[in-house]
Amino acid sequence: MNLVPQFGFFELLLIGVVALIVVGPKDLPKLMRAAGQFVAKARRMAGEFAAAFDQMARETEMEELRQEIETLKKENVFAKTKREIEESLTPADKALRDEAAEMKDAVAKPPERAAPKDEPAQS
Repeated sequence: MNLVPQFGFFELLLIGVVALIVVGPKDLPKLMRAAGQFVAKARRMAGEFAAAFDQMARETEMEELRQEIETLKKENVFAKTKREIEESLTPADKALRDEAAEMKDAVAKPPERAAPKDEPAQS
């Protein structure tokens, strides 16, 4: 939706003729220069407003992206699944480590030799 009125050639010609009659030919160039400066200033202000609005939109979009990234970091499915797997494997890991320690102890201790039943014990 465009709120600025659209001027065609005949409308501008009519405004020029009315301005020439009202202001006079002597002051018309000064009036046109002032009107041109006013239009340039209005365009500059409109451009600054649009740039500021675009900047705010980009900042808002960046903030939304930051929040989404933080949410994804907190609710990381892979990290959650990894934690659950590690928690479920903890008892099995503990049991394996205990067995390994017992086997290591058994290997480290020399076996006790019992005297054979047929042979008399040497003294």
